[in-house]
Amino acid sequence: MDDDAYRQLAAKVVALRDGAPPPPVLFGVTGGVAAGKSTTADAVRRHLEDGGCSVALLATDAFLWPNAELERRGLTMRKGFPESYDVEALVAALRDLLAGRAVAAPVYSHRTYDRVPDEVHRLDPATDVVVVEGVNVLQPEVAAELTASVYVEAAEEDAQRWFFRRFLELCEAAKDDADSFYAPLASLGEGVRRSVADAAWEGVNLVNLREHIAPTRTRATWVLRKGPDHQVRSLDGP
Repeated sequence: MDDDAYRQLAAKVVALRDGAPPPPVLFGVTGGVAAGKSTTADAVRRHLEDGGCSVALLATDAFLWPNAELERRGLTMRKGFPESYDVEALVAALRDLLAGRAVAAPVYSHRTYDRVPDEVHRLDPATDVVVVEGVNVLQPEVAAELTASVYVEAAEEDAQRWFFRRFLELCEAAKDDADSFYAPLASLGEGVRRSVADAAWEGVNLVNLREHIAPTRTRATWVLRKGPDHQVRSLDGP
């Protein structure tokens, strides 16, 4: 059902344009860590482009405060929580796109776990659809600027398993990448890595999901539910 669901979702997004000129459709994709937000955003982008739409992706992680600023604010262990984002800059970028102004957004690297200094991602306001992806997409200030959105939902135990798998893969890849955020973990045994991943999940990701991400589900236009095999089970309203 996966590709059919993504194709249906893309068709719903296209219908929002209804032949209208710019501003672009701002389509939000959100959900918990490891639920499948990036997969959904990329699949929708692919189907939109196949249908002749011009599409840009904007990951809200780009608006996370740099690590040095998070440390200064005492938010290092709250990274990904609403207060760890420069919400004012993100909302300003969305409003600029809607007003027909180009945007130069920051760039975030999951490899270094920080913003990339002196690098920007340029977005053209003449783009048909901007897919806005991130855990904070349906926080009130951001959601108010969106045309429509989808919440990617998965059971907590499934998302935890997918997070562990991704975490271990990043640690493994860091063996040949001294600049990776995960490099210090690359030489450690799998048991230690799993302990670190478990602490990150229980102390950060799960808390954020329950307190700040899942409560935004009711603001979504549609809900896309994933099963234990990461396959789409349904796509419908909240």
